[in-house]
Amino acid sequence: MSDTARTFGSGAVATPHYLASMAGATMLASGGNAVDAAVAASLVLGVVTPYLCGYGGDLLALVWDGDLHAYRGVGRSPQDATIDGVRERSGGDDMPTFGAHTVTVPGAIDGWFTLLERFGSRSFGEVAATALRYATDGFPVSTRGAWYFARSCQLYSHFGLDDFAHAYGGARPGEWLAQPALAKTISTLAADGPDVYYRGPIGEAIAQRLAEAGSFMTPDDLARHEGAWVTPLRASFHGTEIVELPPPTQGVTALELLRIVDGLDLPPAGPAREHLLIEAAKLAILDRDTYVGDPDSMTVDPALMITDRWVAQRRETIDPDRASNPAPHPGPDGGTIYMCAADADGRLVSLIQSNFTAAGSGVSVPAWGINLQNRGSSFRLQPGHPNALGPSKLPMHTLIPAMAMRDGRPSMVFGTMGGHGQAQTHLQMLVRMLIDGEDPQSAISAPRFAVDPGSWVVGLESRYDTTWTDDLRRRGHEVRIGRDYDDGMGHAHAIQLLSPGYCAASDPRAEGAALGL
Repeated sequence: MSDTARTFGSGAVATPHYLASMAGATMLASGGNAVDAAVAASLVLGVVTPYLCGYGGDLLALVWDGDLHAYRGVGRSPQDATIDGVRERSGGDDMPTFGAHTVTVPGAIDGWFTLLERFGSRSFGEVAATALRYATDGFPVSTRGAWYFARSCQLYSHFGLDDFAHAYGGARPGEWLAQPALAKTISTLAADGPDVYYRGPIGEAIAQRLAEAGSFMTPDDLARHEGAWVTPLRASFHGTEIVELPPPTQGVTALELLRIVDGLDLPPAGPAREHLLIEAAKLAILDRDTYVGDPDSMTVDPALMITDRWVAQRRETIDPDRASNPAPHPGPDGGTIYMCAADADGRLVSLIQSNFTAAGSGVSVPAWGINLQNRGSSFRLQPGHPNALGPSKLPMHTLIPAMAMRDGRPSMVFGTMGGHGQAQTHLQMLVRMLIDGEDPQSAISAPRFAVDPGSWVVGLESRYDTTWTDDLRRRGHEVRIGRDYDDGMGHAHAIQLLSPGYCAASDPRAEGAALGL
């Protein structure tokens, strides 16, 4: 396992699965551009990692083609969904974590077509060819993949949901897994375009399946779906401008966290510094859970949350010696993929795609091989909250593709999966790179922490020095030790611009690769 990033002369792709990285690199080698490569890899990930993302989830992206573009491929709740209605049908006072009420309109499909139409050089059918082949003929299930399949089946079984087990139960290492129903979806999309998903037989099947399971979703909800080009948020960290997606994503949380830390007198690497980073993370996450939701429902301008006055007030509350103990904010965590791509002409793509928790809601559409996301599980059944459930609302999203810029031009695209940990991983990567001078691979491979807002327990990988762990406990942190390379800490990837060429890194916590030309 190398801690040195790989360098490439004219293009690179980094994803959390080697088959997807190969598909993206092959697209670059055949003359496709970075957007073609990113979509090809993303489509393959939907086939080979259905326990993280797929054809029933959402997608967000940053694209650089000489100008910066930000795409929000996020779906809305059903127009008839209300707090009282969900309470009545679900029989509970809290938003369910799984099941039909957690499904929002999937935005990934429209996102793929939108990105290709605006920036791509190949048709959907061309970039989908490898994904279609893996869905039709199968792909070899890895040891890690078999573990994910088994874990997801066990999770849904606990909630009485068996759709995923019917499709993937018993997947074992070394076996080939074909998904003929998903292959039908891919080939139908290639032939008929996105309308077949949102306004045709696929959308009708999705709405029917959800209605059978008790959802308020109708065919009209899918037909009205629109992604959006949005204005990203920006903030400076250690002399570098960091770009993130605006609400309903937690991009503002990452920027607030970076700004809080940027004003601290950080000690060298060690437990004292980790303590400060952890405490800053708590503050930013608390603000996220208080203020962030559908931008049309927010009562605080997200730009205010990264101003000098706002971050200074948070920073002043940090005790350099003792852990804070705020009230926990339980909420679902995610299953997601992050990937990035770059080409010889300098185009860059930072893309994130997700079903949210594991394979999503646990509700699938068997005839089309689609696992539907549970993004709506982040809604609150609390009237007046910016992330309260309501008709045709966008749920708060943990998904945050990112980009770093210097002198108005990109210096790196980066991001990670990891739900609540995504903003925290952005911080840890950037501290190691911009302050400690590490290269992307070293920064990604280094031991990582993740704070759980449902309990404020600090997860640490077992590679942490035990003296650091003991010191954090003495400061009052409740610490939980995970594996050496723990999936709970996210799968991060990055492509850094060189002069000339690229430096690319892939997370050893995944089974991906950084490949290029």
